[in-house]
Amino acid sequence: MKHLSRFLVASIFVLGLSTANAQNEDNPWAVSIGINAVDIFPTGGDLISQGEIFDEFFNAGDHWNILPSVSKISVGRYIGDGFTFTVAGSVNKIDNAGELPDGTLVDVDDLSYYAVDGRISYSLQKVLNTGWFDPYLGVGGGYTWVDELGAGTLNGSLGMNFWLTENLALNLQTTYKHVFEDYEVTGVTPTHFQHSAGLTFAFGGKDTDGDGVYDKEDECPDVPGLEEFNGCPDTDGDGITDAKDDCPDTAGTAEFNGCPDTDGDGIADPKDECPTVAGLANLNGCPDADGDGITDAKDGCPNEAGPAENNGCPYQDKDGDGVLDKDDNCPDVAGTVANNGCPEVTEEIQKTLNQYAAQVLFDSGKSTIKDESTKVLNDIIAILKEYPTAKFTVEGHTDSAGSAKLNQRLSDSRANAVKNFLVENGVDQFRLSAVGYGEDKPIASNSTRAGRAKNRRVEINLVKN
Repeated sequence: MKHLSRFLVASIFVLGLSTANAQNEDNPWAVSIGINAVDIFPTGGDLISQGEIFDEFFNAGDHWNILPSVSKISVGRYIGDGFTFTVAGSVNKIDNAGELPDGTLVDVDDLSYYAVDGRISYSLQKVLNTGWFDPYLGVGGGYTWVDELGAGTLNGSLGMNFWLTENLALNLQTTYKHVFEDYEVTGVTPTHFQHSAGLTFAFGGKDTDGDGVYDKEDECPDVPGLEEFNGCPDTDGDGITDAKDDCPDTAGTAEFNGCPDTDGDGIADPKDECPTVAGLANLNGCPDADGDGITDAKDGCPNEAGPAENNGCPYQDKDGDGVLDKDDNCPDVAGTVANNGCPEVTEEIQKTLNQYAAQVLFDSGKSTIKDESTKVLNDIIAILKEYPTAKFTVEGHTDSAGSAKLNQRLSDSRANAVKNFLVENGVDQFRLSAVGYGEDKPIASNSTRAGRAKNRRVEINLVKN
C-alpha cells in the first residue's frame, strides 16, 4: 500500500502539470487522490448505541476511522451544463464503531472496509458566480464491504473544490451512505458517513495546435497562437493577428492594418512606390521636389518645374528670340514671334536676292548655267539657309525676241535649272517652286538692247502666306 500510494501521487502530479484548465468543457476529465474517514456514530442507527443524525459530527478523535496512507481515488468525467459523473474506490479499517450509552467507545477488531461508488454531481460554481471556490452536490450509489459482508448503498454528497491553479484543486467531501436492509456485522451497521480530502487534477482538453488555448476557445485551432489573441498567431509581434494583418511578417501599426510606414509619409510601405523616402499620396508616396506633378525619379529636372511632355523640364529658348523652343520653328535661329520664331525676309533681303539672281548667266538661247554664275548662286544659297522656313519661287523671264511660245519654254527651263542647282546644293526642295513667265513681265523696254538685257533675268521671290 505504501508503494502504491507513492506511485499514485507521482503519476497524478505529472498529470496535473500537463494540464491547463479546471474540470469543464475544456478539461472534461479529473482524477482525485487522497484519504478517507469512515464515521458510523452520527447516523441514527439502532443496532448499537449511536447518536442521532449528525450527532457529534465533527468528533474525529473518537469516531472517525482513518488509514495513515492514500486510501481513496476517483475518476470523473464532465458531462455538461455543470454535471459530472464520478467513479470512486476507497479502502479503510474500522476500529471504532461508536459508543455505549454510558459513553464507552465500542471497539471492533480491525474490520476491513472497501467501497466502490458512482456519483452524479452538480457544480454550483456558475450559479454562485465564483472563481476558485467550486461547491457541488451529488447523488449516487455504490457497494460497501465491511469485513466479508457487503451491501448496496444510496449516497448523498456535499463537496467543495478549492482551485489552487486552473487545473489543480484541494477537494473536501462528505458523503452519507444509507443502507435500507438491516443486518449486523459484529454490531456495526453499514449506514455511515464517509469524509474525504485530497487533490483533484483536471485534464483532457483538446488543443490541436498545442498553443495552450483549447480548441473550443481557439479562433485559430490549427495554427499555434497566443492566448491574448484567442489562440491566433501574431508572427511579427505588432499586436495584430496574422489574419487581420496585411503585412504578417513585418511589424507595423494598426493604422495601416499591420503594415509599416518606413518613411513616415502616411502611406503604408506596400502601397508606397518610394517606401524609404517621404513623398506625396497623389504620387503613391514618391517625392516631387519642384512641385510639377512628376516624381523626382521620373523628372529630368527634379529641381526645376516643367511639364510632363518635356520630361519635367522647363522649355528653353535657345536662340533667345522670345519664342520657346517647343513653339519655335527655328529654335537655333533667332526670329520673330509673328513668324513662329523664325527670321523674316525683309524687303532689303528680297532685293539682295534678286540682285544676285540677276547675275546668273545662261548660254545663249539655252538653260545651261554658266560656270561664272556659281559664286553668286552660292551667295543665294547662304541667304536662303538663314531663313529655313521661308518658301521662294524661282521665276524665269525673257525679252520679246523670238516667238512667245519659245520664250515661255525657255523661261520655264531656266527657272527650273536654277531651282535644281539650289536643291542640289542643300536647299530643301519643298521650299522652292519654279515658274516661267516668258516675255509677259518685262521690267524694261524691249525696244532697246539695254532694255532687252534687263528683261532676260531670273528672280527669286518670297512666297507670302
